Amino acid sequence: MSAATAAGVAPFSGERAESIEMIRDSARGLLGAEMARIRKLRFTEPGFDPALLRQMGEAGWIGLSVSEEAGGTGLGMGEMIALAEEMGRSLAPEPLIGCAMSAHLLAAAGETELLGQLLAGEAVVLTAWQDRANTLQLSATADGARRFVPMAAGATHILWPVVDEARVALHVLTRDEVEITTEATQDGGHLGTVTPKAGPGRKVADNVYAALSEALDRAALATAASLLGGMEASFAMTLDYLRTRQQFGKIIGTFQSLQHKAADAKIQVALTRAAVEQAAVALDDGLGGEAAQAIVSRAKARASEAAMLVAQACVQLHGGIGYTDDYDVGLYMRRAMVQAPALGGAALHRKRFMAMAPETEE
Repeated sequence: MSAATAAGVAPFSGERAESIEMIRDSARGLLGAEMARIRKLRFTEPGFDPALLRQMGEAGWIGLSVSEEAGGTGLGMGEMIALAEEMGRSLAPEPLIGCAMSAHLLAAAGETELLGQLLAGEAVVLTAWQDRANTLQLSATADGARRFVPMAAGATHILWPVVDEARVALHVLTRDEVEITTEATQDGGHLGTVTPKAGPGRKVADNVYAALSEALDRAALATAASLLGGMEASFAMTLDYLRTRQQFGKIIGTFQSLQHKAADAKIQVALTRAAVEQAAVALDDGLGGEAAQAIVSRAKARASEAAMLVAQACVQLHGGIGYTDDYDVGLYMRRAMVQAPALGGAALHRKRFMAMAPETEE
């Protein structure tokens, strides 16, 4: 942890901090704070609002980290994690992180036509890259089924990386060129299994290995930020409950045992924010290679583990009502259950961190 982060100094300052805060305000205005929309979309397909995703594209969110020359906004991970936090805070089901990952790959491939449609929110382009759970390794087969594609039912196109000796070629499939089956997740969304009907589709790049590695790390860090946003929202909701709920004639927030549990949760939130923000600063400063992978893994491991600890504490601090589906705090726990293992869970990222930075202490 950097000295500035440990001392509580904001990782971004000046015009950059103002820009990030403007993005947060824009996100809050577009996403809103009402849970009625989220509840209405649960366990439906595509499970998100295509019109809202289009608005996200028009606002520049999908192409936030894509260069201006390629049609994007040309901003950094500092802005992306701010957006992802607000997505997590509002429990928005729109596949922004998946679309941003695909935008990164299309920009690297020079596939301008589909990239333009994606950045405008006119196409929903998702990347199918894995065939087993809890891995960062690409599928070894060119045309076998790919699994765990978030919100795949809403995709108009699928990006299909194919390992070719020491290279990773990139192919594109349209929706009618694949079969997609879905499985509901605990939060009311779904994961898709994608199978090509006749081969891996149209090749658009011979080698996107470096871009894919970078895109996976950026998506993992954005997912960590989304978990952070959910943690902060559920913890704030819990603090409000502790300050107002009475038992035996006393505000329950005055009970020492509950104060200790709340303090533990607050520490987990603070440590996660430090790890996520430090990783974003490092990537924006140009950190690459194994050092970048290590710092991203530290943030994702921290967020995946802390999100479950905080979610469980918040539900427990609410008592019986916290376990009911009708109470909003439980929705954050369900989202954490889905996002914590996505793009690698805590154990996988701790292992990668130690492999990439064995002499570094977390």
